[in-house]
Amino acid sequence: MSRKEELVRMKDDLIQVLVRTGAIKFGAFTLASGKLSPYYIDLRLIPSYPEAFRKILGFYASLAKTEIGLKNFDRIAGIPTAGIPFSAVLAFNLEKPFLYVRKEIKTHGRERRVEGLLMPGDRILLVDDLITTGTSLLGAADAVIAEGAVVKDALVLIDREEGGKQALSKLGIKLHYLLKISEAAKKLYEVGVVDQKQLKAILKQVK
Repeated sequence: MSRKEELVRMKDDLIQVLVRTGAIKFGAFTLASGKLSPYYIDLRLIPSYPEAFRKILGFYASLAKTEIGLKNFDRIAGIPTAGIPFSAVLAFNLEKPFLYVRKEIKTHGRERRVEGLLMPGDRILLVDDLITTGTSLLGAADAVIAEGAVVKDALVLIDREEGGKQALSKLGIKLHYLLKISEAAKKLYEVGVVDQKQLKAILKQVK
């Protein structure tokens, strides 16, 4: 199987997992940014389904090895909260040191935002579940860069195509992802999961 064929298979498998686990829903939802969306993806559900969790971790590992290269990063940093289960297990599976970046500095103990061992010059791979505008990933990048690390790559499962990729690119960070929401929407329309009105609403969100 060629890499192109493998990617097509993984995309289809991911879409099936989203539908089967109920991790993708359609309707009217308010995102963390306050923006309204005709769909919602809740990948926090995935670890509750061991088989799906194992499969998705395989997707992450495949992308990390093939699209980025294990020699091109030293540590994996997870983004709270949805990204932590995936990033922590991925780091374990790839035998890479793991750390995570809090949204805010904690006000007790060591009062740190970056939790885990981080050395100046370390090349960090940021890992999250998905990307919308890129705010969470950009905040994490700023935090680890402030401690002397280098960030050139970020890895997510799904790109919601709402400007996040471009925002990261402006900082010199390349976004790696398995599935674009436009690809998922078109596939779900083909198999009858969404109707034409829902398809148009989803594609209207895409930048």
